[in-house]
Amino acid sequence: MRTTLTLDEDVAQRTKELAEKLKKPFKEVLNEALRKGLVEVEKPLKCRQYRTYPHAMDLREEFSIDNIQDLISQVEGENTR
Repeated sequence: MRTTLTLDEDVAQRTKELAEKLKKPFKEVLNEALRKGLVEVEKPLKCRQYRTYPHAMDLREEFSIDNIQDLISQVEGENTR
């Protein structure tokens, strides 16, 4: 297939240099690079599993987390809604 493609200057230069080094046509090097690159683009990203770790809240005895609205009222005051 024949198509017009605009390459960034650095990509074109690198492809040209590699073609000369491998003594292969520019078109062949570019197609090979695109094939390999497209396979990589298709792969899902490897993400690390997100983990949370428990942390002791060390609340003073007069505070309780059993009712979060009461806790907020005690800490911030009744009129902060």
